[in-house]
Amino acid sequence: EVQLQASGGGSVQAGESLRLSCAVSGFVFDDYAIGWLRQAPGKEPEGVSCMGSRSGIIYYADSVKGRFTISSDKAKNTVYLQMNSLKPEDTAVYYCVADHNSGSYYYASWDLLHGMDYRGKGTLVTVSS
Repeated sequence: EVQLQASGGGSVQAGESLRLSCAVSGFVFDDYAIGWLRQAPGKEPEGVSCMGSRSGIIYYADSVKGRFTISSDKAKNTVYLQMNSLKPEDTAVYYCVADHNSGSYYYASWDLLHGMDYRGKGTLVTVSS
């Protein structure tokens, strides 16, 4: 059974940092691209970031470039999203998503929203001003 377990959300002040974790199980880590999308209250979902586990190809939404960093620990089957300089507009439920692809495909926002094989339960991030 495939599981994507997101954690690390919380409530912080603007300018602070959080690190989200996505622990995956049920598939071969290197055969998947794993990423994050988010959905703020009353807004459309947004693809945030994605990384090919084998290729290392990384995508960031323009809204988070320079502030968020995606990484992985293959020994732990875990993908992280380090979020620095958080803004109130980063407030959202963050979901971990995964797609079976061990090649060099570059995942962009549309893919994260519509083209992934799996999505886990979200973790809430609240940033206050």
